Amino acid sequence: QVQLVESGGDLVQPGGSLRLSCAASGTIFSINGMGWFRQAPGKQRELVAAMTSGGTRNYADSVKGRFTISRDNAKNTVYLQMNSLKPEDTAVYYCNLRIATVTSQARAYWGQGTQVTVSS
Repeated sequence: QVQLVESGGDLVQPGGSLRLSCAASGTIFSINGMGWFRQAPGKQRELVAAMTSGGTRNYADSVKGRFTISRDNAKNTVYLQMNSLKPEDTAVYYCNLRIATVTSQARAYWGQGTQVTVSS
Protein backbone atom coordinates (compact mmCIF):
# COMPACT_ATOMS: atom_id res chain seq x y z
CA GLN A 1 0.00 0.00 0.00
CA VAL A 2 2.94 2.31 0.75
CA GLN A 3 6.33 2.11 -0.90
CA LEU A 4 9.52 4.10 -0.31
CA VAL A 5 12.10 4.57 -3.06
CA GLU A 6 15.54 5.94 -2.23
CA SER A 7 17.98 7.59 -4.61
CA GLY A 8 21.09 9.75 -4.59
CA GLY A 9 23.80 7.45 -3.31
CA ASP A 10 27.10 7.63 -5.15
CA LEU A 11 30.88 7.53 -4.97
CA VAL A 12 32.16 10.94 -3.87
CA GLN A 13 35.51 12.40 -2.84
CA PRO A 14 36.18 13.58 0.72
CA GLY A 15 34.81 17.08 1.22
CA GLY A 16 32.13 16.56 -1.41
CA SER A 17 28.36 16.68 -1.12
CA LEU A 18 25.40 14.44 -1.88
CA ARG A 19 21.66 14.72 -1.48
CA LEU A 20 19.68 11.59 -0.74
CA SER A 21 15.98 11.42 -1.57
CA CYS A 22 13.23 9.22 -0.15
CA ALA A 23 9.97 9.35 -2.08
CA ALA A 24 6.83 7.78 -0.62
CA SER A 25 3.94 6.63 -2.78
CA GLY A 26 0.60 5.02 -2.05
CA THR A 27 -2.55 5.86 -0.11
CA ILE A 28 -0.82 8.20 2.33
CA PHE A 29 -2.89 10.07 4.88
CA SER A 30 -0.06 11.59 6.90
CA ILE A 31 3.67 11.27 7.54
CA ASN A 32 4.23 11.49 11.28
CA GLY A 33 7.96 10.97 11.52
CA MET A 34 11.01 10.96 9.28
CA GLY A 35 14.47 9.53 9.74
CA TRP A 36 17.67 8.47 8.05
CA PHE A 37 19.78 5.55 9.26
CA ARG A 38 23.06 4.16 8.04
CA GLN A 39 24.99 0.94 8.41
CA ALA A 40 28.72 0.80 7.77
CA PRO A 41 30.70 -2.43 7.32
CA GLY A 42 31.20 -4.14 10.67
CA LYS A 43 28.99 -1.66 12.52
CA GLN A 44 25.45 -1.62 13.83
CA ARG A 45 22.78 0.42 12.07
CA GLU A 46 22.65 3.90 13.59
CA LEU A 47 20.31 6.86 13.47
CA VAL A 48 21.80 9.72 11.47
CA ALA A 49 19.01 12.29 11.41
CA ALA A 50 15.35 12.46 12.40
CA MET A 51 12.52 14.96 12.17
CA THR A 52 9.00 15.05 13.56
CA SER A 53 6.00 16.34 11.63
CA GLY A 54 6.27 19.50 13.71
CA GLY A 55 9.79 20.18 12.46
CA THR A 56 11.83 19.12 15.49
CA ARG A 57 15.17 17.70 14.32
CA ASN A 58 17.94 15.71 15.92
CA TYR A 59 21.24 14.48 14.53
CA ALA A 60 23.97 12.07 15.46
CA ASP A 61 26.96 13.91 16.93
CA SER A 62 29.15 12.62 14.11
CA VAL A 63 27.12 14.45 11.43
CA LYS A 64 25.88 17.52 13.30
CA GLY A 65 26.63 20.67 11.35
CA ARG A 66 27.25 18.76 8.13
CA PHE A 67 23.97 16.94 7.40
CA THR A 68 20.47 18.42 7.10
CA ILE A 69 17.18 16.55 6.98
CA SER A 70 14.31 18.26 5.15
CA ARG A 71 11.00 17.50 3.47
CA ASP A 72 8.77 18.45 0.57
CA ASN A 73 5.22 17.78 1.71
CA ALA A 74 3.71 18.25 -1.75
CA LYS A 75 5.92 15.48 -3.13
CA ASN A 76 5.84 13.20 -0.06
CA THR A 77 9.62 13.25 -0.22
CA VAL A 78 12.26 13.49 2.50
CA TYR A 79 15.84 14.55 1.82
CA LEU A 80 19.20 14.23 3.49
CA GLN A 81 21.67 16.88 2.39
CA MET A 82 25.21 15.73 3.19
CA ASN A 83 28.08 18.21 3.04
CA SER A 84 31.77 17.99 3.91
CA LEU A 85 31.65 14.23 3.53
CA LYS A 86 34.28 12.11 5.25
CA PRO A 87 35.45 8.55 4.57
CA GLU A 88 33.78 7.46 7.82
CA ASP A 89 30.43 8.47 6.32
CA THR A 90 30.70 5.50 3.97
CA ALA A 91 27.67 3.28 4.56
CA VAL A 92 24.37 2.08 3.20
CA TYR A 93 21.79 4.74 4.04
CA TYR A 94 18.17 3.83 4.76
CA CYS A 95 15.13 6.07 4.87
CA ASN A 96 12.51 5.36 7.52
CA LEU A 97 9.12 7.09 7.49
CA ARG A 98 6.26 6.67 9.92
CA ILE A 99 3.15 6.79 7.74
CA ALA A 100 -0.58 6.50 8.37
CA THR A 101 -2.94 5.58 5.54
CA VAL A 102 -6.69 6.05 5.30
CA THR A 103 -7.21 2.40 6.30
CA SER A 104 -4.34 1.73 8.72
CA GLN A 105 -2.66 3.17 11.80
CA ALA A 106 0.78 4.72 11.53
CA ARG A 107 3.69 2.37 11.18
CA ALA A 108 7.29 2.49 10.02
CA TYR A 109 8.26 1.92 6.40
CA TRP A 110 11.82 1.40 5.17
CA GLY A 111 13.49 2.34 1.93
CA GLN A 112 15.60 -0.18 0.04
CA GLY A 113 18.90 1.46 0.97
CA THR A 114 21.37 3.45 -1.10
CA GLN A 115 25.16 3.14 -1.02
CA VAL A 116 27.27 6.18 -0.17
CA THR A 117 31.01 5.76 -0.61
CA VAL A 118 33.43 8.55 0.32
CA SER A 119 36.88 7.82 -1.02
CA SER A 120 39.73 9.31 -3.01
